[in-house]
Amino acid sequence: VKLGTVALVVLTIISLAVWGGLRDLPGIWGVLIGAALGGGFVILTALSVLITSNTDAATTGAIVLGSWLLKIVVLIIVLVVIRDMQFYDTVALFVTVILALIVVLAMEVWGVMTSRVTYIG
Repeated sequence: VKLGTVALVVLTIISLAVWGGLRDLPGIWGVLIGAALGGGFVILTALSVLITSNTDAATTGAIVLGSWLLKIVVLIIVLVVIRDMQFYDTVALFVTVILALIVVLAMEVWGVMTSRVTYIG
């Protein structure tokens, strides 16, 4: 979660500079919304797994799946609400969502792969 959050912040700063320079204020709004949607989706999933780490597998699975359903509903609501609005750049939003998903997920995987966990086989 820490690596994913740091990666999201770095990506957001870089994207703000790029899209702010290319598309001004609409680009900045697109980046902020995209980073919140894309990065928040993955980070909240990792947090739900961490929060339920001391429960049984069924409880963890139910909470993770329930949180995914909730996040999808929130995503759809946000996209429907902002669909006809003109204050953000749609390309900046799309690119930032995709990059945030990829970068945050990659950092989460890297964190899991490089963590030192005792394994008894």
